[in-house]
Amino acid sequence: MPDVVQEMRNDLSRRLRAAAGALLAQLGRDPTVPGFVVEVPREKVHGDFATNLALLLARHAGQPPRRLAEEIVARLDREGLPLVDVTVAGPGFINFRLEPSWLYRALSLAVALDRDYGRSSRGRGGRVQVEFVSANPTGLLHMGNARGAALGDSIAALLEFVGYRVTREFYINDFGHQIELFGRSLEARYLQHLGLEAEVPPDGYHGEDLVATVRIFAARYGDRYLRAGPEERRQALVEFALAEKLAGMKAALEQFGVHYDVWFSERELHERGAVREVLAELERRGYLYHREGALWFRATAFGADKDDVVVRASGVPTYFAADIAYHKNKFDRGFDRVIDVWGADHHGHVGRVRAAMAALGYDPERLRVVIMQLVRLVRGGEVVRMSKRTGQVVTLEELMEEVGRDAARYFFVMRSADSHLEFDLDLARAQSNENPVYYVQYAHARIASVLRQATERGVMLPQPQDADLSLLNSESELDLVRRVAAFPEEVAVAAEEMAPHRLAHYLHELAGTFHSFYNSHRIISEDRALTAARLVLARAVGVVLRNGLNLLGVAAPERM
Repeated sequence: MPDVVQEMRNDLSRRLRAAAGALLAQLGRDPTVPGFVVEVPREKVHGDFATNLALLLARHAGQPPRRLAEEIVARLDREGLPLVDVTVAGPGFINFRLEPSWLYRALSLAVALDRDYGRSSRGRGGRVQVEFVSANPTGLLHMGNARGAALGDSIAALLEFVGYRVTREFYINDFGHQIELFGRSLEARYLQHLGLEAEVPPDGYHGEDLVATVRIFAARYGDRYLRAGPEERRQALVEFALAEKLAGMKAALEQFGVHYDVWFSERELHERGAVREVLAELERRGYLYHREGALWFRATAFGADKDDVVVRASGVPTYFAADIAYHKNKFDRGFDRVIDVWGADHHGHVGRVRAAMAALGYDPERLRVVIMQLVRLVRGGEVVRMSKRTGQVVTLEELMEEVGRDAARYFFVMRSADSHLEFDLDLARAQSNENPVYYVQYAHARIASVLRQATERGVMLPQPQDADLSLLNSESELDLVRRVAAFPEEVAVAAEEMAPHRLAHYLHELAGTFHSFYNSHRIISEDRALTAARLVLARAVGVVLRNGLNLLGVAAPERM
């Protein structure tokens, strides 16, 4: 899809490269020009674009960077460029100031492409797997799971929008010690329900949700499993409870707007022998060794901080061993990139999993891990630790009931994943400009209202080619045009950096710019030509706000 900013950057880069190559040849140097950057400056005072080319060439050319910059500017081909001026600033930066005319095409593109505006083919159809949430199916989804769901789904949506083929995956941890504890906890609750003495293991699962699960189980099977042996009883309880918990998780995540392509079972890895096979392969490659009765993976051979156990002294494989098999399975399925969204408690695990992939012959750079920090709920200035209703941890369902899906999704992604998030429940419910998601959604609703008013007054919504966009020449109008033009790149950078918070920040700034413009300018006026131009501008801003919000899993309402 077209991107006016990228097209202009490419044009300037080509002209700068030609000018610099000619200068180097004249100086008797190798005319090969190294990589350089043409970027949009943060401060408008520095123009529309700036480059560091002269600074990078200084050593190679044997000239002061500022003098080089002046010589490059003198040789620059300006034919067909909408230039106002080219200046040399600071130690040797070259700044370009352009006529606004080059930007107006972005408005036409936004209106014409509509839901595809900002979409690109940068990913070239590469296959990417995004694995996120992957909570133990032994309880309810909590705030950490909820943040992971919003982050993972937004990352996946961004990658899809820039041309990757994305698979969303949930890894079901349905094997190992936690499942054994789950079975013993369920058994205790089942026996208690039937009036017998039993205690949940101290390190087991004490949540009241298991009481409800066992009540349903008993309603279906009665005391049939009271007469069964402990192993059969626990297996029946676990199978029933896992199915129920997974169904509950799927329903909650669907309600949260998260839809998975694959639900992958850890237990199947063990049953198919995949864990045993991957350990045998690592041993053949010489990366396993015995110590203190256990089997260890030599992760430090690949730069990890320490080695790790893959088979305990008891002969039972560790969770890490299954994780190695799982990630091998991912690459064997043909994914070009694998992205995991993990909680902060998994930080130390990253290097060892990457080391295992390297040991198996895969490029560890193809595995990217997004580490997210904890979420702290706040209400009335006080930290919320437990649900008022259940006395347990606040669940995803309860959060959506209290603040709605849109606020929850937006709040979870508006801060960088690696920063702690304070989720203010009062703010998330507020219908005011202080609430960031309300502020952005209200900008979209305002635009929809303006377009309705125009139609009601008999004003036809103009096509961009029928409007004189050069009338959009005030600073506030040009700020909006620049932000519309910047959207495709904002999406691309957010996708490549796996940083949905960048897009949230951009949308908040765009909404602020529009609110300021709306409060100081009449969009529909007696001046028909200006009205037509401003309606095109409003439509383009509305397209960007809607597309951006949708990428974050948030609705763009037309009425509020």
